[in-house]
Amino acid sequence: MKTITLGKANLQVPAIAVGCMRIASMEKEKLSAHIRFCIEHGLNFFDHADIYGKGQSEVKFAEAFAQTGYKREDVILQSKCGIRSGVMYDFSKEYILKSVDGILARLGTDYLDTLLLHRPDALMEPEEVAEAFDQLEKSGKVRHFGVSNHRPVQIELLKKCVKQDLIIDQLQFSIPFSNMIAAGMETNMLTDGAVDRDGGVLDYCRLNDITIQAWSPFQYGFFEGIFVGNTEKYPELNQVLDALSEKYETTPTAIATAWILRHPANIQMIAGTTNTSRMEEIIKGSEIRLEREEWYKLYLSSGHILP
Repeated sequence: MKTITLGKANLQVPAIAVGCMRIASMEKEKLSAHIRFCIEHGLNFFDHADIYGKGQSEVKFAEAFAQTGYKREDVILQSKCGIRSGVMYDFSKEYILKSVDGILARLGTDYLDTLLLHRPDALMEPEEVAEAFDQLEKSGKVRHFGVSNHRPVQIELLKKCVKQDLIIDQLQFSIPFSNMIAAGMETNMLTDGAVDRDGGVLDYCRLNDITIQAWSPFQYGFFEGIFVGNTEKYPELNQVLDALSEKYETTPTAIATAWILRHPANIQMIAGTTNTSRMEEIIKGSEIRLEREEWYKLYLSSGHILP
């Protein structure tokens, strides 16, 4: 399994992280087998959030992990906090600290390798976040920190007070959902792709050694559906995926994975599938390095342009 360095941390992680958003409904034995399979194939990074399954994803993971025979130090555990579902976003010191205690209890561990702030809180006070991070680091409850779905200026505002390196920004990214690339490619044009929706977050993260984690890597839109195999909405893209699959003797899912990992930003992809065969395809994709022309062909076939 290809590995990358996580941000500025001295932490080597697999290029594929295991997403845990959908595991709450899995039976314990099946989930345990899934976790064991992932670790055995080099996927020892597990991405959680306190809202996944209303907290039950973390509970189910802990119960299933206990049956695998692996130890806590064999895995890297990440979780996110800050969303109070249906109510508000909350980066207050009190809520961050309370959230982490709940995460740790549900995961059955005394520390997180990484904690991310899930979505920007409009009422964020960076001084409070800094106090919470200091307390979590000092107590040993959290070793590294980052954000999710944040713009560069929001990260800079946090860095005004937070002394810890913010080593991750988790963002939605896939072949068709790649405006962070299009905005740079179509600079100064009157095109939809030229619209700056993220403040240049891709280049910002590269400049500041922040690892981008790509969520929903096979989705288009905001959970609108899967583009792989969707020949009605993405006929040209799927033709190219099929052609490259034949060349590399693999599957379209593997090629879509290879496309993300080909980018020099050293993106870590979040794979949320619980299907073993699908995960095998993703692992295969991490071993493929697309040629430059192939990468661009996929980009263009999804509806993007070259000015």
